[in-house]
Amino acid sequence: MPATGVLTSRQRLVLRAFTTVAVVEALTWVGLLTGMYLKYLATDTTEVGVQVFGPLHGAAFVAYLVLAVLAWRALRWSWGTLLTALVCSVPPLFTVVFEVWAARTGRLTPTRTRERVLV
Repeated sequence: MPATGVLTSRQRLVLRAFTTVAVVEALTWVGLLTGMYLKYLATDTTEVGVQVFGPLHGAAFVAYLVLAVLAWRALRWSWGTLLTALVCSVPPLFTVVFEVWAARTGRLTPTRTRERVLV
C-alpha cells in the first residue's frame, strides 16, 4: 500500500474518470430536463432535446454507476459510501453533490484506516 494520501496510477485514473463522468452525468441531466421542458411544456414543442440528450444521459448514467463501483474498489470506500454514490446517481445533479462531498470528506484519497484486502 502506498503512503497515506498517495494515489497509485490506477487510482488516479479511476478518480479522474469518476469525477469527469460525475460532471458529464449532471450536464446530460440538464440537457435532458431542458429537452423534456421543450417537449412537454414549451409553446412550440420539439422532441430533439430528448432524442439527443436521452441516449447521452443513459450512457453517462451507466458509466457513472460502473465508475462508482470501480472507485469503491480502488479508493477503498465503505459500503455506505458506495451506496450513497449509487443513490446520488438518480436525482438530477446529485452526482456532482456526491463528488464535492466525497472530496471534502477525504473519500477521494485512500487512507490506511480504510485499507482492506483487494481480491
